[in-house]
Amino acid sequence: MKDNILLVFLILSLSYAACNKDDDSIITDTPENSGGKQEKIKDTIDNSFQFKVAKMEITTDGGQTVDGKEKADYRKCKITVTDFSGNENYSGTGKIRGRGNSSWLWYDKKPYRIKLDEKSKILGLKSNKDWVLLANYRDATDLMNVFVFELGKALNMPFTNNSRFVEVTLNGDYSGLYQLTEQIEVAKSRVDINEKNGILLSLDSDDGPELSPSATDNFWSEVYQMPCCVKNPDKPSKTQVDSVKQEFAMLEEIIFNNDYEELCEVMNVDEFINYLLIQEFIYNVEVAAPRSIYLYKDINKKWGAGPLWDFDAGYDFDWGSMYTGHNFFMSYKELVLGTDPRYHEGGYSYVPEFFTDMFFNKDFVQHVQNNWLDMADLIPQVWETTKKYEISDALNRDLKRWPIDKTPSKETDKMGTWISNRINYMNTVVGGY
Repeated sequence: MKDNILLVFLILSLSYAACNKDDDSIITDTPENSGGKQEKIKDTIDNSFQFKVAKMEITTDGGQTVDGKEKADYRKCKITVTDFSGNENYSGTGKIRGRGNSSWLWYDKKPYRIKLDEKSKILGLKSNKDWVLLANYRDATDLMNVFVFELGKALNMPFTNNSRFVEVTLNGDYSGLYQLTEQIEVAKSRVDINEKNGILLSLDSDDGPELSPSATDNFWSEVYQMPCCVKNPDKPSKTQVDSVKQEFAMLEEIIFNNDYEELCEVMNVDEFINYLLIQEFIYNVEVAAPRSIYLYKDINKKWGAGPLWDFDAGYDFDWGSMYTGHNFFMSYKELVLGTDPRYHEGGYSYVPEFFTDMFFNKDFVQHVQNNWLDMADLIPQVWETTKKYEISDALNRDLKRWPIDKTPSKETDKMGTWISNRINYMNTVVGGY
């Protein structure tokens, strides 16, 4: 009898292992496995690099200037990354170009995109070719995006970006402190959905049909007339774009009808609500445009919200000084969705109703209020984690390279105070929905 039980247990264990293959693994051949057999090595994140600042040296071929952000503007380069202990973490070749919209056009300190020639880990992050260097020139704390990423991870938000800080030297010129993070794309180590048929959709005015009329990967959404860009499938055909538009229209229709039960059938409502609450908590006006808003859908799966991206226009940024200023945290009582999102009262009048129509449904509102209570408890812990990033010395060096009228340590203190006050204010706002 005991033997039979053990046999059944063994069969069930093997079946479970077969049905739960780790998608974050890399198959490699090693000399140790005889007969050329393949074994799996997990591509995990090493967080020992998380809070320290590393060095990154980039040298373009022939010392070419990186002066454009289009694909044709890529410059071949050699890249070396030395970790905080002085050990070389990565050395290889690739190419670099500019990236961003306002951050590329308005500011002297430029953000960059890097594409390695071979997939590689950098500073303990999972292997990939595509990486982003955020300049964070607008943000005197350098922590605004980091805080949101940490909050997303604490809430188990999908495919949330990781951060590493590096001081960059480009062609021998010290370029300052940068936030190294992952490019948002479909890949095993990024947005892990089917590359051929999964949907990664960006709601973004810059990539939409009005501001990018020559692009073939965008459309106006059927119900709410939002600017949409298909990020996956990559280089979609017209048929694929039309298919995504139709699929998204079905989601829009459910939201338009305020049907909570049906929404739960087709969308991860927890993700959607947490995504909206984060946008409102940070006072991220990008959701109103919209810009940098992502949704995804895998084959035969529900819609999801994320990844989180681009939050240096939140925290009550002063848009009156947007070209030259670094002014945040003036008020913690500004809202995007508003005190009554149904009618945009106390918020932005032009927020797409895609984000607010569900507030007509009482069950949805109750779900929002419950999620906020959990989020409010987490936020102080997340802020403590965010302050662990040891960037103060590097920030001071960055300030000498890119002088601004702010003191990073004072701005960080302001940020902490703003977050604390914001929690109390949001308790009243969300409780009154």
